[in-house]
Amino acid sequence: MTHQPPEFTEALAAVLRDLRVQGPVQPDVREEDDYPGVMLFAPDGSGHGVYAEPDGRPAVLLAEVAGQVQGWAVEALWAAGVSAVWPQCPEHPDTHPLRATVEKGAAVWVCPRSGAVACRVGELGLGG
Repeated sequence: MTHQPPEFTEALAAVLRDLRVQGPVQPDVREEDDYPGVMLFAPDGSGHGVYAEPDGRPAVLLAEVAGQVQGWAVEALWAAGVSAVWPQCPEHPDTHPLRATVEKGAAVWVCPRSGAVACRVGELGLGG
């Protein structure tokens, strides 16, 4: 990616790392001349735009990008005929995905039921 602000590029890289760790469907990431962010394309050819304008709050940017990538992942997983839950909640597997939010100045994945923090965004599979 060459046209994106470094803060956006770093946030996207962290979220895509989480997707590689815990996602059976991976996107084809492309820059489009007429879109300010990137497009994520699923194996079925469907695309989803991802972009968040850096505003000096890196954790907010990271959580926003995570939410957008999560939207792509859920749709791509459903289209692929597999469980449309990403990222998996360790407390409630295959029932609901974790939700990206900001807590104590960090972007984290939390269980939407219990509010428990699973890990920081970008650290899925690293043990917390």
